[in-house]
Amino acid sequence: MSISIRYLGPWIALGMITLIIGGRLIPHPPNFTPALAVALFCGVLYARPFHSLLIPILGMVAGDLVLGFHDQVWAVYLAVALCVGLGRWMLSPPGVLTTLGAGVSGSALFFLLTNFAVWLQGDFYPMTTAGLLACYVAAIPFFHHTLIATLLFGLALFGLSRLFLNSQPSGGLLPTQHY
Repeated sequence: MSISIRYLGPWIALGMITLIIGGRLIPHPPNFTPALAVALFCGVLYARPFHSLLIPILGMVAGDLVLGFHDQVWAVYLAVALCVGLGRWMLSPPGVLTTLGAGVSGSALFFLLTNFAVWLQGDFYPMTTAGLLACYVAAIPFFHHTLIATLLFGLALFGLSRLFLNSQPSGGLLPTQHY
């Protein structure tokens, strides 16, 4: 029995939102969440840019309604949005190497933007080049969590989607034009 990929569209969207919320609410090491991987995945999965952006942002907002908003939330959301764009640009077609490249790039982008926002707030580091550098250096111990989570969740999402689609009569990779 074949399941129409079009029928699964809303369920996939709900699953991605739930994955982001759950990944942020369950206890985890700092920055070890599926949010960036879902953003990359949505960038590939949805043909309409609005849909590809809406899914991860809804997941982030819903999680922040529980966790609370903070002063650097704009940088987090911007990084997630840019990861959607990165997924649309880098992962066409998605493969292991492009997924790894996008995961590393998205994690680095998140690191640079969010820590720039911490420095820009001016509460912890002087507003100098040395202060910005000190902010980035202090954040290095957290980067590996972001990187590992993005790569693991990204490979899982793209791998599972490939397995599912290959089990369908049409086969092939993610059909972005279907959503």
